[in-house]
Amino acid sequence: MSSVTFDTLQFVQTLKQAGFDEKQAEAVAAAFRNAQDQSETATKRDLKELELRLTGELTLVKWMLGAILGIAIANFAKQFL
Repeated sequence: MSSVTFDTLQFVQTLKQAGFDEKQAEAVAAAFRNAQDQSETATKRDLKELELRLTGELTLVKWMLGAILGIAIANFAKQFL
């Protein structure tokens, strides 16, 4: 999966503006970054790749089903007509 960018400096500055001291803000930013690194978040690109792959597989299934149906109809016609 693709990684999601994270601006640690801006995050720390936001925490400091909210009243955290430097050490607390850096610790929270590090904890958040570690949690984000360990998570498996799908990006828009990941979802688009999955959609394209599934679309291709669905097209293949449609062709296979059409071929099987054609063979079944031909077999039926051969036996009864």
